[in-house]
Amino acid sequence: RMMLHVAGACAQGMTGLRLVFASQHGELGYTVALLRALAAGEPLSPTLFSLSVHNAAAGLLSTARADRAESTALAAGEETLGYALLEAHCQLAAQPHRPVLMVYGDAPLPDEYRRFGSPADASIPNGRALALLVSGEASQPTAVSTETAEDAPSAEPQVQAFIRHLEQRTAVRWSAGATSWSWH
Repeated sequence: RMMLHVAGACAQGMTGLRLVFASQHGELGYTVALLRALAAGEPLSPTLFSLSVHNAAAGLLSTARADRAESTALAAGEETLGYALLEAHCQLAAQPHRPVLMVYGDAPLPDEYRRFGSPADASIPNGRALALLVSGEASQPTAVSTETAEDAPSAEPQVQAFIRHLEQRTAVRWSAGATSWSWH
């Protein structure tokens, strides 16, 4: 719901936008609900199944907006936001006249998976979502660079570091351990 809310607000009145949806864990809550039903011998809900797939939010937004523009759904672990921004940039570079709506979101991990999550996962007790319109006419241009990281992994989630860059309009560096991302 959060992803659809921020996407709708960001893309209000625009049509034909290419979509990049990104989530580190996807719709894991729906998947766990299906697994619980399966373990209890209950019938599986087709609705829950359709909502459990990684591109569910993109499909729901497309349906709600009656917009059949192409969409991409991706997950890349702790670096999901960075790769979503990279995907949006590549799509914009291929067709500069068509903006790209990049939507990132994560919900808290279900109880069964919390022990496998990172400390950054624990920092989202209510979930989070971010939508950006990526275009050549950006109101706040941002450049990104990556390099082999020499510092320890960052304590904050990547999305928080990026939001700090947007809010403070300063260069921010974030590390996943092997890779370091910089926004400036």
